[in-house]
Amino acid sequence: MPTGATVTPNKSRTTALVIAGTATVLATYLYLVIAQPAELSTSASAPAGLIAMAGYLIGAVLIAAGSIHRLSTATIAMIPVAIALNIVVGQLTAVLVLPVYLDSMGTVLVAVLAGPAAGVVTGILTNLVWGLLLSPSALPFAVVQVVIGLLAGYAARIGVFRTLWLPPIAGAVTGIVAAMISAPIAAFVFGGVTAPGTGALVGMFQAWGNSLLAATTFQGLLSDPLDKLISFTAVALILSALPLRFRQRFPFVREYRVFGSGTSAAPKG
Repeated sequence: MPTGATVTPNKSRTTALVIAGTATVLATYLYLVIAQPAELSTSASAPAGLIAMAGYLIGAVLIAAGSIHRLSTATIAMIPVAIALNIVVGQLTAVLVLPVYLDSMGTVLVAVLAGPAAGVVTGILTNLVWGLLLSPSALPFAVVQVVIGLLAGYAARIGVFRTLWLPPIAGAVTGIVAAMISAPIAAFVFGGVTAPGTGALVGMFQAWGNSLLAATTFQGLLSDPLDKLISFTAVALILSALPLRFRQRFPFVREYRVFGSGTSAAPKG
């Protein structure tokens, strides 16, 4: 099968699968926020953990099934590498007790090269693998990776990655959205403490008289824009260093001229 080959199934059926997958992911997120299952902080095999894992996995499978016709073999091969990148860098950041996460660079990379749906699938699977193997607390935040994959993919689609100065702005905007979505999970499911570096910031905002939700929101608005700014910028720099031939292997890049028209696809300064 050629590297860029795709299969085109019935459009209404694939759209329905993507919608069903998105609805499943959103329903899982709402369950976690409303039920506030504290046992997720200690075990992925607790009932709430199994529900979160099943909900996000089913959502990821449905979204992937609805978008697989747009994923080249190069994209499918890249997703496991991107998942590993997310987890390794994210774990290293946690060990160093930094006030950022840096656990979505792989998601952004896939989204820019292969589109929003591929970014979404990468993001969800990252947190499922992470939650199952290393840290159950990663499971509820899969929905944040969904948002990052979507926004990064659409940013690439409208030409943000044709220059080097726009990705940091897109990253900061993505970080603001991610902070607003993750704050209720951090507050209601984990009591505001999800990592040593960011937990210290939450404690500081609470000491200033803020409620738990307000403290986690302020922490997110401080950490997430910087975190996504770094991630988007790093991806832009990585992609600018990759050979044009490699980038052109991805149908999404060719269709939307992600890196601009002409013979050179490298971002301009």
